[in-house]
Amino acid sequence: MEGTTARIIKSFRKHKLGVFGLVVLAVLYLVILFAGFIAPYDFTQSHRNFVYAPPSKIRFVDENGKWRGPFICAMKKSRDPVTYQVVFAEDTSSVVPIKLFVRGEEYKVWGLLKTNLHLFGVEELPDRAMLLLFGADRFGRDLFSRVVVGGQVSMTVGLLGTFLSVFIGAIVGSLSGYYGGWVDVLIQRFIELLRSFPRIPLWLALAVTLPPSWPSTWVYFGIVTVLSLIGWMGVARVMRGMALSLREKEFVLAARVTGVPSMKIITRHLIPNTLSYLIVVSTLSIPGMILGESAISFLGLGIKEPMTSWGLLLKQAQSLSELESHPWLMIPGIFIMIAVLSYNFVGDALRDAVDPYRTVDKV
Repeated sequence: MEGTTARIIKSFRKHKLGVFGLVVLAVLYLVILFAGFIAPYDFTQSHRNFVYAPPSKIRFVDENGKWRGPFICAMKKSRDPVTYQVVFAEDTSSVVPIKLFVRGEEYKVWGLLKTNLHLFGVEELPDRAMLLLFGADRFGRDLFSRVVVGGQVSMTVGLLGTFLSVFIGAIVGSLSGYYGGWVDVLIQRFIELLRSFPRIPLWLALAVTLPPSWPSTWVYFGIVTVLSLIGWMGVARVMRGMALSLREKEFVLAARVTGVPSMKIITRHLIPNTLSYLIVVSTLSIPGMILGESAISFLGLGIKEPMTSWGLLLKQAQSLSELESHPWLMIPGIFIMIAVLSYNFVGDALRDAVDPYRTVDKV
């Protein structure tokens, strides 16, 4: 007979969008794991010669029709006679080759080892030519490098926030369902009170309480805590119902008769029997956490400089005039969309795979 794990894996592999989403997430997490190596420039470094520079055009054939491999052309600035805005144009006579494993600006690998080796880039000094895959922002900082490093915050906030909220929800919901009575009534009324407030305004209200003097790392964990304090309630409601059902099962009754402490019954018997639900709800909750962090940072109440996140990067795209002149500032929003959709695909696939009433076709 086919085991439960094998059945879940088999069912998940049949869900093409779920597999695709899992591959995309694996690539995203691999990129942010080696963000400093993949980013060609220091994400905090400003380059005044490239303020609002557009994305670089990668070419392979020069103006004479000769194959040169991947390269970019140096940029030259001028001022538009009508709008008086600075405009960039390619200097096709100045070819700058793109190379692998180049030496550039220093960074720390996982905050430990200093190095200046980057996966790709150009060997020209940043004041002469820059490889700007996603263009530059208002301070001349490479947007691609900032998106890669910003993913470390946005993608991990979702993981940590979901883990904490699911942990709180599982414990509180199990206590409510297992004990019942006045404990159940008190917990459920408290949950209903919190759920009566709109989520985003409540997030913002809690985010305002974070002291502005906190360093970036403290703000990061503060945002994780804020998101978790709101996200556990839905998990607790479902866990309550599951605990009400499981507490009447024979293995739970046997544990109670033999004198096993209540908390041990909850942690050793009730919660382990709801793991399939917790895994699915965790996967489906992460997109909400990513969007929550992005919204808080977009409104200026979340992650602060010098740290960055996708939501903070989008803050520069608040003005329609900015978007019209510099549309590449919306690129971080594309990555938010990709991450959220990928997690939703994986969550839907897991939900179908762990459904005990779903029929798996025989090979």
